[in-house]
Amino acid sequence: MQGKTVVITGATSGIGAAAALALAREGARIVFTARDEAKANATLAELTRTNPDAAHDFVLADFTTLAAMREAGRALLAKARRIDVLVNNAGAIFQSRELTSDGLEKTFAVNHMAYFVVTEALRPALAPDARIVSTASGAHATGRLDFDDLPLDRGYSALRAYGRSKLCNILWTRELARRLEGTRITANCFHPGGVNTRFGDNMTGLAGAAFGLIKRFMLTPEQGADTLVWLASSSDAEGLSGGYFAKRRLTQPSAAAQDDAAARRLWKVSERLAGATARV
Repeated sequence: MQGKTVVITGATSGIGAAAALALAREGARIVFTARDEAKANATLAELTRTNPDAAHDFVLADFTTLAAMREAGRALLAKARRIDVLVNNAGAIFQSRELTSDGLEKTFAVNHMAYFVVTEALRPALAPDARIVSTASGAHATGRLDFDDLPLDRGYSALRAYGRSKLCNILWTRELARRLEGTRITANCFHPGGVNTRFGDNMTGLAGAAFGLIKRFMLTPEQGADTLVWLASSSDAEGLSGGYFAKRRLTQPSAAAQDDAAARRLWKVSERLAGATARV
């Protein structure tokens, strides 16, 4: 990774932070997004200590509105003129149903639309052999994608919304890889496993207590980031595209996640919601 530039969304904690440090140790320059400036500066300082020869940088980003997603894409593009690896990692889970100012269910907006919008914004800077790596989850197996109820008006639950967003990550990756056929740019996603991070810290009541208990038995962020780092940097992953990986192995996702017609429809819906035509 010496001399390569890696863009990572969501790198101030959890597997994003672990991956950023691991790739910096391999020589990469890291440009990342963060919501909190203090945490961003702390991460930047740690990256600089890890690899002082690279001009690491960050962009403050809010992925709850489409306008903010586009602005984050423009800001990242200004700081990373050539991107060798793009890691879509920022994500969240919300206990109660919320709609963004764009009318989107918030989990869908942050966990799926941000992947779509930011990737399209950064497409001009992708190197000819760039790798796109996106954080999905085994929770996709619980997801059901109802195109007639994207706001989840009927029967919201945090886990239902999260599972659906992770299903979208896999479907989007499949369609992106299909559209990239004939190029050397690859797109893959992965399941990090159950990882003890700040994810879910906003949950309260019984849900919050359950998250706190389960975290005691989860993987470390470094363990959860292993497949991400492997997909981003290993020669063994070169040329692999359109896959869903777990523990560095190509893994078969749920039947719903293999529905290519749904993947194409999701792309078109995402394109319409984003208000822009994708480049490929």
